[in-house]
Amino acid sequence: MIKVYYQLKKAVIGACLSFGRRRPKGLGRIPHGEDTLRRPELVADCHCHTGENPLWHPLERCLYWTDIPRGRLFRFDPQTGKDELCYSGSPVGGFTVQADGSLLLFMEGGAIAKWRGSQPEYILQSIPDEQEGRFNDVIADPMGRVFCGTMPTARRLGRLYRLDTDGSVHLLVEDIGVPNGMGFTPDRRGMYHTDSLARCIYLFDYDAQTGMLSNRRIWLHTPKGKGVPDGMTVDSQGYVWSARWDGSAVYRYTPGGVEERCVKFPAKKVTSVAFGGDDLSDLYVTTALTDGLRVNEGGGAGALFRLQAGVRGVPEFFSRVAI
Repeated sequence: MIKVYYQLKKAVIGACLSFGRRRPKGLGRIPHGEDTLRRPELVADCHCHTGENPLWHPLERCLYWTDIPRGRLFRFDPQTGKDELCYSGSPVGGFTVQADGSLLLFMEGGAIAKWRGSQPEYILQSIPDEQEGRFNDVIADPMGRVFCGTMPTARRLGRLYRLDTDGSVHLLVEDIGVPNGMGFTPDRRGMYHTDSLARCIYLFDYDAQTGMLSNRRIWLHTPKGKGVPDGMTVDSQGYVWSARWDGSAVYRYTPGGVEERCVKFPAKKVTSVAFGGDDLSDLYVTTALTDGLRVNEGGGAGALFRLQAGVRGVPEFFSRVAI
């Protein structure tokens, strides 16, 4: 089933853009008055196999993201324009920023660890029945808990767990094709959750006091030909930004699920989105380069991009696990 999701479509190879390391010609800052949403800026060209989980660290004023299968974490500093490899080890499917400034890493085999720039400090070595798989997208909630999805294995489909602040883990949803991007509605009474294999973004009723999810319904079903929904975020107006694997784009939707705009990228596999910057007006976008050939996957495949989105994001919640 995973192979079905990742199966490459036969691509018609067109003229590909050529990108440099920093600010490639034609992809820099846009002159005043032009539509910046039409021309994303490549800011870090790390050739990630599967770049994912971009997340702004407000205490460090930097953006982190992961290259999942290669077990790498990167950090981009917009003040200097420099990016760096800051972690190499066990694959990290997703991570959150802890209230104490550390990162909470969600890894393969169901392992969860704190990371402060050196060796991971494990909170859990594994979760029962997750030794064969790994975590995927995660998100912290207003109380500091973390909702965390795990990938399908040869024996079963994916799952959605909740990690509470005391370190206990609770299984919430089973039989998910490929658990992916999540986000909260502005009133914090709903939580979006993406199932990439089903091509759906679901909406749950969410209880912030208990951390329980209920009343799952389809909020958006993406049609064939527009890519597979992957990572997502919610902006300050309550609109949803959804990245599209095999769709070369990020889509923005109204709270009612109506497509409001589409931003195209020079990368076939657009994986995730997150707001960053001091005022959260920059939209960062990760991409994948799964076959190593940009002639097939686009001149910007595997790079980190930035957009002047014209709207601000909202601060992501800190996780507060085992603090």
